[in-house]
Order: sequence, then C-alpha cells, then structure tokens
Amino acid sequence: MNRLPFVLLFLVASCASTPTCPISGARPADDLIQQGEVHFKHLWQLTDGGENAEAYWSFAGDRLILQSRRPKQGVDCDRIYVTEAEGATRQISNGRGVTTCSYFLPGDDKVLFASTHSGHETCPPPPDRSKGYVWELHPEYDIYIQDLVSGDTQTLIGGPGYDAEGTISPTGDRLVFTSTRSGDIELWTCNVDGSDVRQVTNEPGYDGGAFFSHDGQQLVWRSTQFSDEGRDAELKEYRELLEAGLVRPSSMELMVAKADGSERRQVTHLGKANFAPFFYPDDSRIMFSSNHHDPNRPAMNFDLFSIRPDGTDLEQITFYNGERGKQFDSFPMFSPDGRYLAFSSNRGSGEAGETNVFIAEWQ
Repeated sequence: MNRLPFVLLFLVASCASTPTCPISGARPADDLIQQGEVHFKHLWQLTDGGENAEAYWSFAGDRLILQSRRPKQGVDCDRIYVTEAEGATRQISNGRGVTTCSYFLPGDDKVLFASTHSGHETCPPPPDRSKGYVWELHPEYDIYIQDLVSGDTQTLIGGPGYDAEGTISPTGDRLVFTSTRSGDIELWTCNVDGSDVRQVTNEPGYDGGAFFSHDGQQLVWRSTQFSDEGRDAELKEYRELLEAGLVRPSSMELMVAKADGSERRQVTHLGKANFAPFFYPDDSRIMFSSNHHDPNRPAMNFDLFSIRPDGTDLEQITFYNGERGKQFDSFPMFSPDGRYLAFSSNRGSGEAGETNVFIAEWQ
C-alpha cells in the first residue's frame, strides 16, 4: 500500500511526458531530428509519400491546409488538401488544372487557393527545362475562396495574368498576393473580400511569396536580385522569360517593408536562393529557406535559417543533408500560439524528390 502513491505518481508523470501532436494522424518522428537541430523538442511526420508542401495553420491552430502531388495515386500535379479531425487529409480542389498557395481565412470555415481550373481541364505541361530551372507563371491562375462545409467556390482575385501566392494577415483584415497585372511580377494587397486592391511593389524583378507580420504592419517576401556587374544582361533575360510566362528563382533575397510597400529594405545578402520567409510569433526574427551554404552547382541543399529583420544574427535551424535529391527543408510556419513549427522536408523519404510535411514542437 505504501508503494501505491508512488506508482500512481509515476504513471501520471509518464502520461504527462508523452508528447501529443496538435494535428491528428501525425506519427512520432523524433528519430529524424538531426544533430544541431536544437530548437526541435519533438517531431512528427504528417504525410507519407508524394510531394507535400506549403502546409499552413488554421487560425485556431488545429488544422493544416497544404498542396500535394501524389503520382502513385493518380494525382500528377498539385491539389489542395485539408487535415481532418480523424487524421486523414481531404482533397478540396476540384481536380482540374493545377493549384497552389492555399490559406485559411479567419474563422477557419473558408479557405483560399490559386487554381488554373478555369483554363485547364488537366495538368498543364511542365515548363521548358531547356531554359534551365524555371517556374511557370500560368496566366490562368486566379485566386478562389471555398466554403469547407458547402464546397461552394467563388473567384476572389481574377482577370488577365497570373494571380496567386495569397496569404492572410494574422489580424484577419488584409490579403497579400502576387500578380502580373501591372506587366511585372509584383505584390498587391486587398481586403479579405477582394475590395480595395493596392499595388505594394514596383521595382523590376520578381516580388512574391509574401507573408504579413503578426501585427499586420509589415510584409516579408522574396525578390529577384540582379548583380551590379551583370544587371543589364540579367534584367534582359528576366524580361524575356517573363514574356514567355517564366521566372528563374535561383537568385532571390528577402525583403521587408511596411504593409503599404513603404520603407522597403533588403534583409539577406547571402546569394543564391532565399525564399519562404515567415515571421517568428513576436516578429523579432524571420525564418526562411536557403541554399546559400551549398557549394555545389546546382546548389540543391536547402535548410531553414533564422535572421533578424535588420539582417543580423543569422542562425541555421535545420541540418538535414541526405543524398542528392533528398536535401530539402522549407516552407516554415509557426502555429498561432508559437508552440509548433510546420515545415516540409525530404528527411525520412524513400525516393528522390519525395517531400513530406513535418511538425516540430519548438523550444
């Protein structure tokens, strides 16, 4: 009898120490935490197979929305999925065209994403790789809002040209998106109902992949960087690619500005490709993905890094370095309470290019 309180205390302590992932269905993956990843207290793997990326939290912090390409299941280009309470992921896009860049709206009963389904019945052909590694800016991309209960889908941002890469301010009032409507690839903002559209950037080069700070007062994004000595030739090539609906993402740096585009300043000066930035919960730092530390050509090893908005105090967050084709960590986003980090990674994958969504308990 004297041992009973001790046994009960032991059992309670054991249960209390068992980590629980906030997203149902994710499996423990602490064995995939790499040496040096000191901010990862625990790790879970949510998806298994295919190419899963850009997983972003709901406002309540209990669901994720993501894009996924699953060739073995007949999904040959990106579709949009949301996590369900029972642990499954449910496809919400209609299966036509290609989709990208999804996000929850305030209240979590509606989501937005970009799709080419108005102009493409099937997956569009891949970009012409004879021009090197390029992204395709399909002019059929428009931004849609879908009601998760009824399935009703309506156009939010449409018209000629590429409209995609939409994200919502944590304050819930504004949307930032990327568009070619001005003739260049620029950032625009609007109200969450699509009204009051304003151009934010206006310098030559690609400006995209933007996120708001948690107070809604700032934007962080990726931007094409032209070298001083080769600017004219690089700008000429950029415009030729843009005319063909393409952009080369191999030279990008991070920018920060006020939400209206004023006080623009460059944060990183690292070279190569720096992208997928997201503010820390207190907006004191920015996490992003970069291959600047990879000496190989082409540089394929992407890790997560952290930096202050003034460009100081660079810190490497992830250290996964698998075999070539399995060296990717990107698309970080903190949960609304700051306790968890969702990101996409090649770690633990069986095939080159396989990318899964992971959730780390942050410390």
